[in-house]
Amino acid sequence: MTEITRFLAPLRSIHARIRDTVVDACERASEGALSQVVADGEGDTIYAVDRVSEELLVELFEREIATLAPIVLIAEGLPGGQMVLPRGTAPELAAFRVIADPVDGTRCLMYQKRSAWILTGIAPNLGETTTLADIRLAVQTEIPLVKQHLSDTMWAIWGAGAEAERHNRISGEDRPLVLRPSKASDLAHGFASVTRFFSGGRDILASIDDEITLAAVGLRGRGKAYCFEDQYLSTGGQLYELMSGHDRFQADLRPLLAATLRARGLTLGLCCHPYDLCTELIARELGVLVTNECGAPLSAPLDVEAELAWAGYSNEHIRANIQPLLAAALERRGLLAQ
Repeated sequence: MTEITRFLAPLRSIHARIRDTVVDACERASEGALSQVVADGEGDTIYAVDRVSEELLVELFEREIATLAPIVLIAEGLPGGQMVLPRGTAPELAAFRVIADPVDGTRCLMYQKRSAWILTGIAPNLGETTTLADIRLAVQTEIPLVKQHLSDTMWAIWGAGAEAERHNRISGEDRPLVLRPSKASDLAHGFASVTRFFSGGRDILASIDDEITLAAVGLRGRGKAYCFEDQYLSTGGQLYELMSGHDRFQADLRPLLAATLRARGLTLGLCCHPYDLCTELIARELGVLVTNECGAPLSAPLDVEAELAWAGYSNEHIRANIQPLLAAALERRGLLAQ
């Protein structure tokens, strides 16, 4: 663990550089320029704003991280989804695997609707068997809107808790930030959401959301609302909402709909990938419970292809109340077998 902690300072510096470069590009770009599609292959669509950060990613990791120890860098946009640094090093000689998403929440950012996030997790190199559960250091940094002067960064070292800091873009000042997940024991008067960002299966996902929240909170009176939702189109952003106490429950179940959509003549669309969840260590170190759809710890391989379903609970009380409702909803629809 001592060895991996030396990556923290350079990693935070890399995040700050990417954040500032992307915000500067957003300030200078003409309206609509950053929402241009520049590549649309088998993976996620690549927009112009993605290219801004991708151009920096390899350069900064090669200069700031690979000089400390050889790494396998894993990120969308790299040939085959990964690159060994320093270049020419054999993968088996790399000491660590680093998985990163330089802009998580591209669609929010390119239209200046909401912050995006830079995500990075570092794990010892255990070869292709390395998983999210092996990540020992994670850093997450906010890419704020042009009109927003504050930006949060949080980080965690496995078993050592999590820390956070708030950066003022105007003054350049950094101040410690305390993140506190919600201690509420139920969902009443709080935010809880089942992800349904895109077309295809929204009716199923919404019905699961309704089933869970109605069982947990109910609909007690005409003209009243007792549980709210927030479709933050960024997995890193969803984790932040859990970490900061804004949300009590989040679930992203999109991959479970594959067979159902196939039966409807539809193809499963964009899903959450390991790089989207590579900072869940921070949430766990703060006390948030992050699991797969069955309630087990996340253990997906560190690659750019795996499609992940996950659930996050702000505390053990929420998990005890909501996880059985989620399991029953999935079982009733036959989704766990898919």
